[in-house]
Amino acid sequence: MGNNPNVFECSVVDLAKINFNEGNLTVIENNSKFPFAVKRVFYLYDIAGGESRGAHAHKECHQFLIAASGSFEVSLDDGKFKRQVFLNRPDVGLHVPPGVWASEVNFSSGAICLVLASHTYNEADYLRNYDDFLNYIDE
Repeated sequence: MGNNPNVFECSVVDLAKINFNEGNLTVIENNSKFPFAVKRVFYLYDIAGGESRGAHAHKECHQFLIAASGSFEVSLDDGKFKRQVFLNRPDVGLHVPPGVWASEVNFSSGAICLVLASHTYNEADYLRNYDDFLNYIDE
């Protein structure tokens, strides 16, 4: 693959918060400082305690994870280094570039993981087996 991203290039991004008397607002727009154009949005919820999600990497798709409610950790792995990132604020997100293995773990009760993706769903873009991931990044 060449020029593989590493876990330290998975950046935590402050999305900024607009304060109102009635509450707060956070905006994500294409053509802004956001790291990619969004083509797909989905969210994970009702994750049972002790369960994990993700456990895959992408070949081309960038993902941006936000703890819309509650908290969870993201385990990142680039084949050489590992890193844990704790997300617990709806105005902060984690950019995971392609070529990094990511798993979402330790969900709090009622947590919602909002995911913004640079590509529409394409099963061929997924690396779901860890050994396949390691072979892919060594190419």
